[in-house]
Amino acid sequence: MKLVNYITLRLSLLAAVVLAFWSVLFYLAIIEEINDETDDSLEDYAELVIRRSLAGEPLPSEDSGSNNQYFLHRVSAEYARSHSNVRYSDRDVFIKEKNEYEPARVVSYIYKDGHGRFFEIEVSIPSIDKQDLKMAIFYWLLFLYVAIMSGIVVVNSRSVRRSMKPLSQLLEWIENYRLGRGGKPLHVDTNVDEFRRLGDVLEKSTRRSENLYEQQKLFIGNASHEMQTPLAICQNRLEMLLDDNGLDECQIGEIIKAIGTLKSLSRLNRSLLMLCKIDNGQFAETCPADFGEMVSRMLPEYEAVFAGKHITVGLKAEPFTMIVEMNPQLSEMLVSNLLKNAFVHNIDGGSVDVIVTDKAFSVANTGHDGPLDKEKVFARFYHTPGKSGSSGLGLALVKSICRRYGLHVDYRFYEGKHVFTVSEKSK
Repeated sequence: MKLVNYITLRLSLLAAVVLAFWSVLFYLAIIEEINDETDDSLEDYAELVIRRSLAGEPLPSEDSGSNNQYFLHRVSAEYARSHSNVRYSDRDVFIKEKNEYEPARVVSYIYKDGHGRFFEIEVSIPSIDKQDLKMAIFYWLLFLYVAIMSGIVVVNSRSVRRSMKPLSQLLEWIENYRLGRGGKPLHVDTNVDEFRRLGDVLEKSTRRSENLYEQQKLFIGNASHEMQTPLAICQNRLEMLLDDNGLDECQIGEIIKAIGTLKSLSRLNRSLLMLCKIDNGQFAETCPADFGEMVSRMLPEYEAVFAGKHITVGLKAEPFTMIVEMNPQLSEMLVSNLLKNAFVHNIDGGSVDVIVTDKAFSVANTGHDGPLDKEKVFARFYHTPGKSGSSGLGLALVKSICRRYGLHVDYRFYEGKHVFTVSEKSK
């Protein structure tokens, strides 16, 4: 849920609770005010009747139409002791002139005359129908609630969105930020302290990350470069030892194994050095790279090298294949690594299918295993089961080259085949 919608929902719920509480208080206040004014009138009328009754004066008419009416009757002492002297109530009263019951406010007094007799007088006056009043208040408050909620939504959609604009800028900057690529400077125009602090923290964090990244690249590049010469010297010395006639077969076998290990280490070192160069942008020269032409040229070479595995190769290329402006050495490395990966990780009697269109280049191959881990397949030093002898950098180089030139590389397992696809990113 978006932050703006979340805030709107929270404010709407809060407004609903406040409005419901306020509506109850509003209703009680109105009823209290109406009852207070009505009770004052009833008390005055009841006291008038009681005074006249005690003084023996003529009493007013019991029924005065739609205004006050009263009912005076004698009660027992037990009744007087068991009831309050003054009682207020709301009930329906029969109006003779209208021949119907209407809601009324009633006050009841119990008093005693000079002879010790108890009397009760009930004075009533037509009042509003409180049930109708409740419904009227409910509907008007419902209308008010809808209006307020609509206002909150409109106001929040504008004011909150405007207030959160610096946060949107920060999120957009973070999404577009790529380690090692610099990027545009972060500038957040805001008076909110929290947003300013967040921007400062992001800048400091990215600067630390950039410094660490540059140090790491420099270390790997220097280490790889410095290791090349000692590795070559060791390999040459071991090869010279093979010319010694005094060695037995066991010693020769061990030396050959050591030479193979050094060659693997040398290939790994060259790959690491190549990754550093790509990340550092040292391949500035570019030209149009025709993927169809490169595949047609390289594929027969791999067929010949891996002929012993009896791999069936299928090539499907459109008349106009994908052409990308990139460094020629890197473009050939990209195609070569994907083709080599398809043959190396294949099975005897397997197949390799290559498809080249004007927008994409894909290589599909059979293999021993099921689907690979899509999250790790392009990671450095990731090895598929049973292929630990591999450097684990071939697909990492592919990913790095694609990232360098804005291409998209994807892996999927389809119909028992591992499919790697390089395509141009949609604009």
